[in-house]
Amino acid sequence: MQEKSPEAHAQQRTGVRKVRIDAGQAGQRIDNFLRRELPGLPKGRLYRLLRRGEVRVNGGRVRAEYKLAAGDEVRIPPARIKAPGAAPAAHRTDDILRQVIYEDKRVIVIDKPSGLAVHGGSGISHGAIELLRHARPELRDLSLVHRLDRETSGCLVLAKRRSVLRTLHAKFREGQVEKNYLALCVGDWQIGEQLIDAPLLVTHRQGGERHVIVDADGKPAATRIRLSRRYRDYSLLQCSPLTGRTHQIRVHALAAGFPLAGDERYGDPEANRKLKKLGLPRLFLHAQSIAFPDDSGNDLHFTSPLAADLDAFLTKLR
Repeated sequence: MQEKSPEAHAQQRTGVRKVRIDAGQAGQRIDNFLRRELPGLPKGRLYRLLRRGEVRVNGGRVRAEYKLAAGDEVRIPPARIKAPGAAPAAHRTDDILRQVIYEDKRVIVIDKPSGLAVHGGSGISHGAIELLRHARPELRDLSLVHRLDRETSGCLVLAKRRSVLRTLHAKFREGQVEKNYLALCVGDWQIGEQLIDAPLLVTHRQGGERHVIVDADGKPAATRIRLSRRYRDYSLLQCSPLTGRTHQIRVHALAAGFPLAGDERYGDPEANRKLKKLGLPRLFLHAQSIAFPDDSGNDLHFTSPLAADLDAFLTKLR
């Protein structure tokens, strides 16, 4: 169950600070560094601080795209930021530690449960990253390497150092990361293996929620989809996103004519009502595996078994 934050709008004013950049922080853009140092500061305000020269690096002005170097001294001006919230309950940090499926000196991989956001925000005080930071306070640079939707379960990778984060982001850009998802769709998939190559555009509905559509003005996006097994009027699909766009698998499956089971945003309302009566508790989308080469070129491959609630639903359909 996701914890709501009673302190979502609490703020505090900080004083002037000077931060010396170490090797682990080097290489990141100054605007990204400031987002971490000034949590909750509106994006427009952050960029105004940079444009006005209120943020200084080694005594001089810098642009937002400036990349920090080890030894740089950053002057952070006073700002009104989000006040620290209450620590999460002990059982929640214990729970997140039980989800760790791999750890070494560079990364942590967890089996994220459905219903847990990857990070806090919009009234949510503690997502996966905040819970892990509370559980492992010595990992002060722990960062999300990629994201999963709140309802999606499965493999989630976090970097322990900024240098590792940059390296893994480069691997994503270069196509060296392989991700595989299991998704149940409405309908009988009889079209073999398909590469859905359709650009995706993020729009915003009333209320500010993100909604993604296939649109020529969108960003390039591609997903390889093939049938794993049929279940009555539904098909279990293996989905391999070749890019990492918001809601990519959900929108590409819809574009192919096969909305995902239990998808309240992009799915078929009538089919979802029927699925709920059959016992489907949520969106049927699970991050089954992720693989990427380590620094020595050896493949690291992590898997997560199908979440218990989804596995139980498939048993009902057999």
